[in-house]
Order: sequence, then structure tokens, then C-alpha cells
Amino acid sequence: MGNVISLNNITKTFGDNKVLDQFSLSIRKNEFLTLLGPSGCGKTTTLRIIGGFETPDEGQVIFEEEEITNVEPNKRQINTVFQKYALFPHLNVFDNIAFGLKIKQVPKDEMKERVAEVLRLVNLSGYETREIDSLSGGQQQRIAIARALVNEPKVLLLDEPLGALDLKLRQAMQLELKNIQQKVGITFIYVTHDQEEALTMSDTIVVMNEGKIQQIGSPIDIYNEPKNAFVAKFIGESNIVAGQMIKDYVVKFLDVQFPCVDKGFSNMEPVEVVIRPEDVELVEPSKGLLNGIVTSTVFKGVHYEMLVDIKDVSWIVQSTKSWEPGTKVGIFIEPDNIHVMKKGGGNEKI
Repeated sequence: MGNVISLNNITKTFGDNKVLDQFSLSIRKNEFLTLLGPSGCGKTTTLRIIGGFETPDEGQVIFEEEEITNVEPNKRQINTVFQKYALFPHLNVFDNIAFGLKIKQVPKDEMKERVAEVLRLVNLSGYETREIDSLSGGQQQRIAIARALVNEPKVLLLDEPLGALDLKLRQAMQLELKNIQQKVGITFIYVTHDQEEALTMSDTIVVMNEGKIQQIGSPIDIYNEPKNAFVAKFIGESNIVAGQMIKDYVVKFLDVQFPCVDKGFSNMEPVEVVIRPEDVELVEPSKGLLNGIVTSTVFKGVHYEMLVDIKDVSWIVQSTKSWEPGTKVGIFIEPDNIHVMKKGGGNEKI
């Protein structure tokens, strides 16, 4: 599968703030790619540069081997769905969706057919004459997607389009968006700061911070194999401690040696060790390689979340079994649940 978009050494500065710094990224055809990161990391600026709403200070935007860095937005085969939808309140559903087709002077019969097709796609067949103000937030979001898709773009940009929806509707729309992307078979580039959204929908996640890429990978890779402490902390809860790679498959942290599945480090190399809260098993003190004391226990619905003090380090532990505060416990961790990272892992460029 080839690339549909390549960003080559993009730099963008607003005043004294360098938002993107020599940013390079290749995006494959027909994939659902998410730009994920905290506010101000440069993800929306990246999306706007792809869409043509911002021009980089340096670098190139390549679309299917053609440079489009200075091409106007309406001349790119790229459409955008914004968080606020930007629907026309004085037009009904049909006229909102058909707006771009009318500008292109598409014949009326073809226009009706294409509008009906995208309404079927977003499960709103029969809504052609409905007024925009009569629709729910989720329905308006689907109309905004239909309006973007009716022009048959090769790439759809989505700038936090679920941000205005309540939790249950947002979760339902995550699955709906993924289904739509698979049906139309085009590239979706999605911007969010919500880790759950990214993990739920994406084929590929690009984790960003301070205008640089921290890691690129599948949701499973990003969660299970974070490249550095920033990624580990940003994607879910993590326990991160300083350690030392004694040799291949043996790591030492908190003065105890643990078997692990990592290799390729230098002997005695300083490292950082990541252990997810759900991968820590609390056992009787005699059965643990480490011992600690439970300092708090909170019921979270599907599990209990506990804080356990281990040698002056407070660990987060998630378990379906509750341990009372003040209880002395042992800590057991399977080798494949210990992830070893290079200390201060660098940025990634692809």
C-alpha cells in the first residue's frame, strides 16, 4: 500500500512559538491515522497544513507524488470535518450536503443520487428535508461527515469532531466512524487528545509532543511497547521506575533482579522500566519478589485501583480483587509484562 500524503521536514512558527520542528510523516492510502497528543503539541497545525489552511515556513507537502504545499484548500482532493461542524442552519439536510456539489454544478439527478448514497452511509436515509436545528448533536456530526464525503475526497481530515458529544454518544460514534472509513475505503486523518478514541479507532497512531513525533505504531504497539516515558505516561496509566539492564532478559529495579523478555541493551545499561497497573499482581508477601503496603483502595466499576508503597515509590495497581489499606502485600510481575525502554528515548522520524 503506497503513501497518499508525505510531510517532509515541515517547520511552522507562530510568533516566537515553533509549533512544528522539522516534522516528517508518511501517511498510507486507506488507513485510519490518528494524531494524538496534548494541547499545543502541533497536531491541529499539522492537520491544517495538510488541508491547505496553513502554509509551512519550511518543508513540503506531497500528495500522491505531487507537491501541494501552496495549493489552495478547494483545489486539493482533501475535505475536513471540524469540531463545530460548520453546518448552515438556514439550509435543510439535503442542501447542506449538496452545497459543494452545487458549486461544482453537478447535474441534479447525480446530485440526488450522491446525497442519498452518503445518507445511507451515515445511517440517516430519509432525513433530506429535516432542518439542521431539529437534529441531535450526533446526527449533526453525521451530516457534517456526509457533506465532506459527498465530494468523494481521497483524504478526510477530522479535527476532534466528537469533542462536543456526551460520553456514551462519543463512544458509539467512535465505532461508527471506523465503520464509515472501512466502507468508503479512503484515508482518515484524525486529531484528538483522547487516548481512548485513538486506541479504539486507529490503524496507526502518531504520538506527538512539542512539535515532534514521539512514536508511530499500531494501538497495540503504542500501548504495550512505548518508546519513551512521555508515551508511556500519555497512553494510559503507567508505573515507571529507573532500572539497570543486567544482561539480555534480566533487568534490575528497586534493588531486585527480574526476568524479562527484552534484549539488545548493553550489559549494566541504565534504563527506564514500565509496568502497566493491570499487569501488577498482588500476592501474599511471601510469594512476592517485592513487598509493599497498600495505602488506598478505590472501586472503579470493573476493577479496584490501589496505591501501593514499595520502597518509597507509590505504584498504581488495578485488580478485580480488593486489598484493604494498610495491608502488607507481595508484588508479582510476569516477565512479558515488564517493558524496558532506553533512558530518555528520543523522537521518531518516519
